[in-house]
Amino acid sequence: MLEEDVINCTISHEIHQYVFSCVYILVLVVGVPANLYSLYHAALQLKQRNELGVYLLNLTVSDLLYQASLPLWLQYIFQDDDWQYREWLCQLCGFLLYENIYISIGFLCCISLDRYLAVVHPLRFTSLRSMTAAWIVSAIIWMKEIAVGVVFFRHKEVTRDRTNQSVCFEHYPMRPWEYPINYYRFTIGFLFPLAILSISYLCVLRTVGRSTGTQPDQKTRIRQLVSSTILIFLVCFSPYHIFLLIRTLFERECSFITGIFNYYHLSLLLTTLNCVADPALYCFVSESARRGLYRAFVKPIARIICCCCRRGNTSPINPASDSHEVATNENNGHPTVTLLMHTCMHNNSEPDGKNTTSITQTEDKTIIPSTVHNNKCGDGKSAV
Repeated sequence: MLEEDVINCTISHEIHQYVFSCVYILVLVVGVPANLYSLYHAALQLKQRNELGVYLLNLTVSDLLYQASLPLWLQYIFQDDDWQYREWLCQLCGFLLYENIYISIGFLCCISLDRYLAVVHPLRFTSLRSMTAAWIVSAIIWMKEIAVGVVFFRHKEVTRDRTNQSVCFEHYPMRPWEYPINYYRFTIGFLFPLAILSISYLCVLRTVGRSTGTQPDQKTRIRQLVSSTILIFLVCFSPYHIFLLIRTLFERECSFITGIFNYYHLSLLLTTLNCVADPALYCFVSESARRGLYRAFVKPIARIICCCCRRGNTSPINPASDSHEVATNENNGHPTVTLLMHTCMHNNSEPDGKNTTSITQTEDKTIIPSTVHNNKCGDGKSAV
């Protein structure tokens, strides 16, 4: 057996048996149905020609692929961290783990940039906010991360510890060939996307706060989407990359990894929780997704807790609406941003209707909103 195939440090893996197994089961029980539900609403977004749905669809597919590897990781944990499958299965599971991290980061950046262009520059860069552009960007992200993963995971990933157990995807202390890979992950995979998210977040919030033509509920949805995007990034991915950098800089002896092992693995576990957090983004994009979650979860729980509440008071006070920004050029050549508001009235005494609100920007930068009422209520583009 080669020296690089043996783990020189004695590490206690108790955190895997107690914490990881519970979280993995939770992610499977909650995350898989949530992502399948998200997949359905992503298909609706694609049907409505909303480019934001392309990024959300790819984000969901990435989460589901990683969740497909969790049963193997659970079996590995239940066997006291003794990998009893083939080498290529260990490489595949590790590949899916790290691909999920960086593909998720990539599509979170795409969502933030798409909202930045929609809110800050609604009349410019319209070609970048098309379905074709979204699919091209998505293909580039997948090909780039797959290519990087193939280069990174050429090395042997199943090693043996001092108890002669086969350990998957763990090297203690860290191998010299891992240093440049980890620096790449921290700078290109973490710091660069963090800068994109932060700048987009601040610009969107500043523009929304200054806008006088955007309705209050639309402002709230925009703030919630960009805030939840950067919150998922910070909570799920920041701790892992910080500890990854610390290990890369200082880990040379077994005593160091013994002291940092549990903290490092808890940060790695946080990356798994993004599979549960990502579907929440649909609640800030699609009104129908919020109504579905309300009917499936909130409404039954509310009935159980407050059994004396009247059953007829479950309808929202304000009509549900979906919206999508459309840049046009009307009104004597002045640029117009049309906010398509699809409103369904649930009052039996009133007909269903769809309203189209046009926001006209004149030469003196005056915003003129107008609303067109239609008698039919149909499905429309749903976006923030």
